[in-house]
Amino acid sequence: MAQNATMAEFEALLNESFKIDTPQEGSVVKGKVIAIEAGFAIVDVGYKMEGRVELKEFANPGEAPEVAVGDEVEV
Repeated sequence: MAQNATMAEFEALLNESFKIDTPQEGSVVKGKVIAIEAGFAIVDVGYKMEGRVELKEFANPGEAPEVAVGDEVEV
């Protein structure tokens, strides 16, 4: 009987984990720059996800990108 309760609890927790809202394509989320490599900023946006953003996205036309590891950015 205890094993059945454990399986039911596991099933409930698993189902609950699928309800976590994840960012949708086109939405804006905050993230933290964790690395800069090969012309891209690697941004941790939580949700067990990382994104790659071209450095030029952090620059005004004709200027150098203004982004560094540790910066919080909206992507």
